[in-house]
Amino acid sequence: MGVPLAKFRKDTPTLSNLTDAKIRALKPREKSFKVSDFDGLYVLVAKSGSKLWRFKYRIHGKEKLLAFGRYPEIGLKQARAMRDAAREAVAQGLDPSELRKESAWLEQEAQGLTFAAIAKEVLEKKVKEGKAPATLSKTEWLHGLLCADLGGRPIGKITPREVLVPLKRQESRGKFETALRMRAAASAVFRYAIAVGHLDNDPTYALKAALVRPQVKHRSAITDPAKVGGLLRAIDGYEGDPLTRIALSLLAYTALRPGEVRFAEWNHINLSAAVWTVPEKLAKTRREHTIPLSKQALDLLVELQAYTAGRTELLYSSRSKSRVMSENTLNAALRTMGYSGNRMTSHGFRSTFSTLANESGMWHPDAVERALAHVESNEVRKAYARGAHWEERVRMAQWWGNYLDELKAPGA
Repeated sequence: MGVPLAKFRKDTPTLSNLTDAKIRALKPREKSFKVSDFDGLYVLVAKSGSKLWRFKYRIHGKEKLLAFGRYPEIGLKQARAMRDAAREAVAQGLDPSELRKESAWLEQEAQGLTFAAIAKEVLEKKVKEGKAPATLSKTEWLHGLLCADLGGRPIGKITPREVLVPLKRQESRGKFETALRMRAAASAVFRYAIAVGHLDNDPTYALKAALVRPQVKHRSAITDPAKVGGLLRAIDGYEGDPLTRIALSLLAYTALRPGEVRFAEWNHINLSAAVWTVPEKLAKTRREHTIPLSKQALDLLVELQAYTAGRTELLYSSRSKSRVMSENTLNAALRTMGYSGNRMTSHGFRSTFSTLANESGMWHPDAVERALAHVESNEVRKAYARGAHWEERVRMAQWWGNYLDELKAPGA
C-alpha cells in the first residue's frame, strides 16, 4: 500500500525544504546554483545574488522550464501557487508556457501593441535622434513593406515564418538587397520591443541564413574622361524638369551625396563666401562639413534661385512642391538619357570625382577625402583634418569645375 502524499511530504523534508528564512539566507557562489522546493519548483541563485523562481516540468515527452519571477517580489507562497496552477494545466494536457504566451498576446492586442505601433515608436525615436531625412524616409518605406503583412499582429505573437513571408516575396522579384534591409528593419523593431519590455526575443535572428546574399556591387559610375564629357553634355541637353537637370549638375560639380543635395536648404549656402555647409542632420557621417564652391557651382545655384525663390529647400518634387525631389527622380532622368543603373547612378558622381581627382596627381589624397566628407578613423588625424587642406580644397574645387567644363566642350 502506498504512502499518502500528505504524509510523504510531511515526513520527507527534502521535498519541502524551502522557507522564507532559508531563501533569505542563500548566498551567491562562483557559479549559479539551484535549491529545490518540491514538484519541480526551485530557486536559481545567480552569481549576482539574484534569486529567481523556476519551474521544471515535462509535457508531450519534452522537459521544459517556466520562469515565475524574482524573490522576494514573488514570495514562496505565491511561487507555489503559480507552480500548482502550472501543474494543473499540464495534467490537462496544456503547456503552461504556451498559455502564458497566449495571455501576453491577448494583453498586447488589448493595449494595441502591434508591429505597426512599435514600428511607429522606432521611427519617432529616430526622428528625435536627428537621423538624416534620407534615413527616415528609407526606414518608413521598409516599415510599410513589412506592415502590409505584420502590421496588425501583436508584437509578441509574430513568428520567424511570418516575417519570412514578405522577405521571400521581395526575393521572388529579384530584390535581394531589399529583403535583407527589410529583415534588418524588422529586427530593429523587435529589438526595440525587447528593450522596452514587450518582447523576450527577436524572431528575425535565425532568418539571416534563409535569405539570398547577392554579391556586393559598387555603385555604378563613369570614370573615363571622354565618357564623363558625354554624360555632362547629355545632362545639359536634358529636356525634362529643369530642377532635375540642375540637381544632376550640382552633384557633378560638388561631389556631394544625393541626399545632401536633395534635402539642402538655402540657409546652408553662403553664395558671397562661396561655401556650402552640410549640417550634421543631413550628413551621412553625422558630422557637419563644408565644401568650397566653384564658379560653375555658384552659377547653377543662382539659376536655381529663379525657380525656388521664397522657398526653404533648394529642390522639390515635380509631382508635389510639398516634398523634396526623390533620388529615384535623378536616377530615372539618367536612364532617360540612356544611362542605365549598371553604368551610372546619382551617387556615382562622387566616384567620378574621387577617381579623376586622385588620378590627376595634383592633389593630396587627404584633400580629396575631405572633399568627399569621408570619416577619418584616427581621432588625432580627424581633429587635424577639420581645418587642414582647406586652401587646397578651394583650388581643387575650381580646378574640378574647369576640368568638367573642358570635358563637356564640343569636340573634347
